[in-house]
Amino acid sequence: MTQPTAVDFKNQGNKALLESKYEEAIELYTKAINLDSTNAVFFANRAQAHIKSEAYGSAIADASEAIKLDPSYTKAYYRRAVAKTAIVRYKDALPDFKVTVDRAPNDKDAKARYLECQKIVRRLAFEKAIEVEDEPSVAETLDIRSLKVEDSYDGPELDIEFVKEADSDKFFPKVNMTKEFITQTIERFKVGKLLPRKYLYAIVLQAMKLFQQEPTMVEIKAEMPDHLITICGDTHGQFFDLLEIFRKNGEPSENHMYLFNGDFVDRGSWSCEIALTLYAYKILYPSSFFINRGNHETDSMNKVYGFEGECKHKYVSESVFKLFSESFSLLPLATLVSDQYFVVHGGLFSDDNVTLDDIRKFNRFSEKQPGMHGIMMEMLWTDPQPEPGRGPSKRGIGIQFGPDVTDRFCKANGLKAVIRSHEVRMGGYSEEHDGKLITVFSAPNYCDSQGNKGAYINVREDGELNFVTFDAVPHPDIKPMRYASQLMGM
Repeated sequence: MTQPTAVDFKNQGNKALLESKYEEAIELYTKAINLDSTNAVFFANRAQAHIKSEAYGSAIADASEAIKLDPSYTKAYYRRAVAKTAIVRYKDALPDFKVTVDRAPNDKDAKARYLECQKIVRRLAFEKAIEVEDEPSVAETLDIRSLKVEDSYDGPELDIEFVKEADSDKFFPKVNMTKEFITQTIERFKVGKLLPRKYLYAIVLQAMKLFQQEPTMVEIKAEMPDHLITICGDTHGQFFDLLEIFRKNGEPSENHMYLFNGDFVDRGSWSCEIALTLYAYKILYPSSFFINRGNHETDSMNKVYGFEGECKHKYVSESVFKLFSESFSLLPLATLVSDQYFVVHGGLFSDDNVTLDDIRKFNRFSEKQPGMHGIMMEMLWTDPQPEPGRGPSKRGIGIQFGPDVTDRFCKANGLKAVIRSHEVRMGGYSEEHDGKLITVFSAPNYCDSQGNKGAYINVREDGELNFVTFDAVPHPDIKPMRYASQLMGM
């Protein structure tokens, strides 16, 4: 029987890529490379599969290898540029876009991305030049009392009291949230209607007060046999799939805690609706509804992957996104569930000496955005790897950590497992690192293209985990990434 050639594996990889089977495509291109490591096309094609699976660091490495093998291979420069912009390395991407445009002047997509990248680099330079160190926050300057609810609004009324703050002339909105308001608002969102900006501002401000009172690592447990904790992973603006979780698993209540483990905005086209729904539930059930911060609850991601654009499109206001941004910077970074499970969006650390006590003491308010180094960045960005030790991140940001790292962290902190999100899992969840590392992802058929299941985890009083998977449900014909930057939305 004839053995497959490198070209055979490459062709099979191309087919898998077209069918959105990205991990399979990566494996097939890797087989082609193992048989022939001198062909630039194999590396460039694997770079594209890495881009599709959001492994941008690996994509940059493969595109760079393709360029090294064949400096005339224009497509490799283009893919490297796309991968760099995905991790907001705009200045680094410009030279690669320029090579592409110079060599392929008729490529409209490449030219549009090049011009958009130039525009972003100029805008960032301008913003840095006029940056004010102590610029007042939107939360402090909004005058919600004077805002009127539009006469055309036909939705539920939100009960807002305005309470005068001590030693100040300012009045703070106090929201009296009800289950009926949330239910009616969800129905409103389902048919494409919005909340008035006055209500939005009041909800976000009230949620911010609650987040600010919570520690960097929240600690929760099911106290009674009839109590339940549900842990959800990324929902990424997939509002109708969020509603499927509540339909299938039960709505939040005082006895049914929910923990959303970050990345509830960006990519999907209903991020505003998800954020407002989660915040409303937080106000209604402050002691049983919790939200961790993810790497997409950050400005750099929101400006590229759609949340900023969505806020401006739906609410025609700069202040809406800025207020949400301020709320994201107050979110807790982790949750300890039942004293046994450390729940964090990304993963573990570059230093074995980091403990739960270090996280408890960490001042998350000292840096609003996570930056490229440090504990906050690692909690939001890191990923597991099957090999022992630590390695460079396939994303191009943070690190990867092996089973030995997870084992040492669990033993040092008396944990059964680390639960994280941050990555698609085709079955909705995975158990790795000898069962001590669990990934849960709650956005089924991610971006309408991946074909994956969604999942959530139920934790009962005895601490046992029950994994539940679910399929994507139909949604209105609005595509993912509709509001994203042109760099990502093409």
